[in-house]
Order: sequence, then structure tokens, then C-alpha cells
Amino acid sequence: MIVRLVKIIFASFLIALINITYSYSDIVKKIDVDGNERISDETVKLFSKINVDDKLDETDLNKIIENLYETNFFKDISIKFLDNILTIKVVENPIIENIEYRGIKTNRVLDVLKEDPLIRERSSFNKIILKKEKSRLLTILRNFGYINSELDIYVDEKKNNLLDLIYEFKLGKRAKIKKITFVGNKNFKDSKLRRIITSTEYKYWKFISGRKFLNESIVDFDKKLLANFYKNNGYYNVEINSSFAKLIDDNEFELLFNINANPKVFFGKLILNLPSDFDKNNFTKINKMFEKLKGEPYSINSIDKILKEIDLITSQEQYQFINANVIENLIDNKLNLEFEILETEKFYVEKINIFGNSITSENVIRNQFEIDEGDPYNEILLNKSINNIKSLNFFKKVEKKIIDKKTTKTKIVNISVEEKPTGEIAASAGIGTTGGSFGFSIKENNFLGNGIKLDSNFTVSTGSLKGKFSVTNPNFNNTDKLLYLSAEALEIDNYSSYGYKTNKTGFSIGTNFEYLDDFFLGVGNSHFYEKIETNSTASARQRAQEGNYWDSFLNLDFNYDKRNQKFQTTSGFRSFYSLDLPILSETNSLKNYYSHAYYFELYEKNISNISFFLESVNSLNNKNVKLSERINIPSRRLRGFETGKIGPKDGDDYIGGNFAYTLNFSSTLPQILEESQNVDILIFADVADIWGVDYNSSLNNSKVRSSVGIGLDWFSPVGPMNFSLSQPITKANSDITESFRFNLGTTF
Repeated sequence: MIVRLVKIIFASFLIALINITYSYSDIVKKIDVDGNERISDETVKLFSKINVDDKLDETDLNKIIENLYETNFFKDISIKFLDNILTIKVVENPIIENIEYRGIKTNRVLDVLKEDPLIRERSSFNKIILKKEKSRLLTILRNFGYINSELDIYVDEKKNNLLDLIYEFKLGKRAKIKKITFVGNKNFKDSKLRRIITSTEYKYWKFISGRKFLNESIVDFDKKLLANFYKNNGYYNVEINSSFAKLIDDNEFELLFNINANPKVFFGKLILNLPSDFDKNNFTKINKMFEKLKGEPYSINSIDKILKEIDLITSQEQYQFINANVIENLIDNKLNLEFEILETEKFYVEKINIFGNSITSENVIRNQFEIDEGDPYNEILLNKSINNIKSLNFFKKVEKKIIDKKTTKTKIVNISVEEKPTGEIAASAGIGTTGGSFGFSIKENNFLGNGIKLDSNFTVSTGSLKGKFSVTNPNFNNTDKLLYLSAEALEIDNYSSYGYKTNKTGFSIGTNFEYLDDFFLGVGNSHFYEKIETNSTASARQRAQEGNYWDSFLNLDFNYDKRNQKFQTTSGFRSFYSLDLPILSETNSLKNYYSHAYYFELYEKNISNISFFLESVNSLNNKNVKLSERINIPSRRLRGFETGKIGPKDGDDYIGGNFAYTLNFSSTLPQILEESQNVDILIFADVADIWGVDYNSSLNNSKVRSSVGIGLDWFSPVGPMNFSLSQPITKANSDITESFRFNLGTTF
């Protein structure tokens, strides 16, 4: 009885499963087409890519609509599948009967405009394709020098679903190149550079040459010629940052090329990797070329000679060889090259298409490419370009697709991106023995799709309130130079502890760029209005400085950064010098700051660091610097002492100094808690001194402070925590020590 019951249940399950399967995948018994006038039923069925007796589900229905829209024959499509009958209803696009070009008198220009059009006579009308065709036509006119050309398109509807297109052109005058100028760190005279490019300045006797007119495609070609010239002279990192036309008079333009030659680069190690079936003895000449090139300035021509020699050898030895990859490794000013011979065809990049960037400007993406249209196809450089685009952090996905065109020996590179939100809202909080803090920020990293960064934040900490808004363009005017503008307000409230309060409000503007290899130069200008208030507990000197101040400074930053990475550095060094020169100031305070940090390994898995910093502030007109300008040693640079509780004192107040220095050493101990992935133990030693009281030398309290200790960094579930246990060794009598320190930071 039980066995029979099980059989009945199993049979019922099979019948139900079969019914479910057929209900979600019905068979097409008939296909009806409705609404078509010019296009036959059989053609519509063919385009749908569905046949009688095919199984059909919801996915297939969507695919049918997609297939029909791709033909560009239909304005509207709807489908219905009922009782095994598939009904396809269409509304056909109008047919373009005639296309008329008006306003073009030159046959040569007209012939180019008509060459390979996106829309032709007797084709279906589509507004999206028409918009692309208009852009194509205007680009062609700009390449002929008609920079200010305009195009109006009129549609003349006729009977029988036909229409005529009328292109009404307004060309204006052709743009003449009145002057060609080269600016920037170019290292060569203009006269020499003019012989490199193909564009020429307009002269009345040059009535045949077309190169005297502004032509975007020729200018782009000129940029490549200039880049090749510099690279052949050792300037491997040359930047032809921008080329643009500046209107001088009417239709006359000045063509400017912005060039940054950058330091020279020399050949380092050169290695040749061959397939296993290649005879190395046939390539001895290549190795001799490598020996001669070692230590010589980098040159594209030298690379080409090597590749040509490889081509010659492989053809003579009847190897099947078409291309060679060059793997480049730049160390300081030495470029190590690895030539890898591949038995593949040689291709060039015909075109690079970018899809999916509805927000991000295309030039922002193209600025990240290491390979350009017309360049030899190089998989290494293409992958590097993809990584550059990913590093922008604007996209969820960055994918590439390569289309080979065997007949033309070219490749088309299609880059597809999927954009993601680039705005950020963040809040942070911290607490520890030195006090607490809370911060909030709103950021936009790709404002208006131009790669511009906006940052608005404020921080509340023990005794202070700070707010800041900044705009940063990391690639201003395609010069690879960062430009920033910021406005900020700062309040330091020491009423209860020191008897004074300061309020500063102002703005800064400046630029930062890599002036030499790994050497960054920052130039800025800051302007601040400051108000100092005191109460009865303030010292006489503090009360004397009560009032309003306006200060303007020229800010210079020199940053030499040879670290292997900026976050969690393991090797290299960084030297940073900052100078604030007073332009307009009552006290004319001159500020100097220098820091140097060196990272190295004492043994395996160890990270050690030695650093020091020097800071000074003095008035150029022998006045006393303001309270807010006096120096205090950062707490992270002197452990074992309370923050702000060392150095000169005026009564009960720690007033800071005019000079300070610190020397710090730290070294991780990977053997301790080696299995813990979130805890690091380190030992440290700190040495520091702060001295100088410009208004009263008797208050000077110069004394070397020092301490040693052990620290623990823990990435806890609530945020990073660090603890330190310090033992002061030397100190001044007035200093307040602090053996234990704890800090917790988190974001939410």
C-alpha cells in the first residue's frame, strides 16, 4: 500500500513538472505580421530570427524586438504571443528620398562630406543616426579650417511615408594660422620645433598649401611628431600637454603647443626573450646592440632599429614573426626593456571607441590612455591604459573588446565602462587620551563628468572647530598640473585653558605638479582674516595681541617623493619643504617647515622608519608673531608627553616656541603576534626640542626631550585603535609627561 502511494505521488510530480516546463516554453505554430507596407512579411520574419516550431519564452520575445530595432527600418514595434500565435506589429520609418547639400561651393569639400555618410538616399530615417551624421559633417568642416561652421537640417515630409533632407551649411571664413608658439619647459628653440611639425604660419604667398589653415587632424598629427622628436632625444616622459588655437583677429589664430620635456631618461638593462624554437645564435647582433645602448639616452629610433633588426633576422631565418612586445620598466632615470618576440601578426590601432560614459567626458577617459589611434598595437600599454581608467574610480566595470581587421592589418579597440556614483558622504569620530573629535564630509570626485573634485568637510575637536570647501582639478587645461581653490574657517577656543580664542577665515588658491621626476612643486597664495579675543585669565602678552589681522602669504611646497607607495609605505623616502612668505601682514611672519622620512627593512617582513622635522617662525620686521602662529610639537612626534604641555611657559600658559625639531625612529616587530592579521607591534624612540620666545628671551626653555616605548596598532571591528606605552628619558622641569596614550578612530 505504501509503495503504491509513493508511485502515485512520483507520477503526479513528473506530470506537474512537464506541464510547468511547457507552460514557460511554448511552441510557435504561426507568425503574423501587421503594419508593414514596404517590407514584406517574410523579411520581417527573417529579421526577427524566429521560426515556426521554435520554442519561445519571455527572453526570446525581448530579443525579437531588439533584432527588429537593429535593422533601423521601424519606428515602433510591438509583439504578442497568444495561443501559440506570434503577432508582430510594426510602424515603418519614413524613407529618405533625396538629400540636398546647400551652402557648399567647393567640390573638393562637398566630395569629402558625401564620402561614407551615415545616412543615404533610399535609406530609413532615424533621428539618432541623423544627429551622429551632423556631428560627422561638422568635424569634417573643422578639419578643413572652418572652425565656426554651422549646420541646420530641415526635414521635408512627403506623401507615401517619404521625406527629403536638406543640409543648410554656413561655413564662414577659414581659420588661418597667424602664429605658432611653443611654451613650457621645451628645451629646444621654436625654430627647430617648427621644422618638426607640418602646420605652417599663414603667408600670402602660400596660396597652394592647405597646412596654413587650422586643421584639427593635422594638429593632432603634429603633437605625435613632437612627441616622437622628444622621445628620440631622450625625453621619454615628454608631455605635449595641450595644443589649442587662440583667436587673434577675425579668422586669424595663434596655434600654441604646451610642452613639458621632463628630465632625460637613459637605457638600463635590455633583455631579449625568444620562443623556444628560435635559435639564440641568430640574435647575437641584437645583444651587441643592447650593450651599445646601455647608459645611452632613450630613443624611439633605437627601439625601432632593434625591432627592424629582429624582423630582418626572423625573415631571413624563415621564422613566422610579425610582432614584438616591449615590456618597459622605468627605475629612477633608467629604463629597463624586455623585448618579447611573439609569433603573431603586426597590427595598428585603427580606432578606439568608448561606450557607456553618459556622465564622464570622453577626454577625461582618453587622457588615461597609454596607446593612441594610429599607434602600433601593444597589449601591455593597452592593459596599462585600462588600469589607469580603473584607478579614476569613476566606473563599476571597465572592459575591453578587440576587433581584428585582417584586410587592413588594424585593430579596433572598444572600451565599455559602467559608471557608478562618484559622490561620497562620510562621518568620522575619534576619542583618546588627547581628546575627542567628530568630522563630516561631502565629496564629489567627478563633478559634471570633468574629473573635477569637490570636497566639503568640517571637524569638531577638543578646543577647535574647522570647516573647509575645496575644488580640485587634477589635470587643469590638460597640463597634468593640479589646480586647487579652497575656502576655510578655523576657530581655536582656549578661553578656559589659556584665556584666548582665535577665529580665522580665508581662502587659498594654487597649483601642484611634478616638476622633475618624483619632485613635486606647489605654488599657492593664501589670504586669511583673523580675530583674536582674550579674557581676564590671559597673560599680559596675550591681551596685547587682541585685535583683528589680515594676512596674505605666498606658499611654496617642494616635495621629493621616492616612496614605493603613499599608503603603508615599506621602502623609499620623502623629503618635504614648505615656505610661507608674507606678502601683506602686520607681523610679517616667515614660516619654514622641513621634514624627511626614510623607510627600510632591517630584516624580513620588518618595516623601519627614521624621520625628522624642523620648523621655525619669525617676524621679518622684528615684531612678535601671533599666538596662532607659534609652534607646538605634534603629539605623534613626541610620545611620553602631554600634547601642548612642553616648552616655554608664560605664567601657567604653555605658549609654544619660535623653533622646534624632532627626531623619530620606529620599527615593527613582526615576530610578536605573527598570526594576528589585524595587530602590529612596534618599538619607537622620540627626541624633540622646542624653544624661542621672541617677546621675552628669559622665558626660553630649551631642553632635549626624549622617550622610548612600545606601541600597538589594532584594526578593531569599530575602527583603528592604537596604544602606546612610553618612558620619558630626558625632560624639562615644567614638562608634563604621559606614559600611556590611546586613540580610537572610526567612520560611519
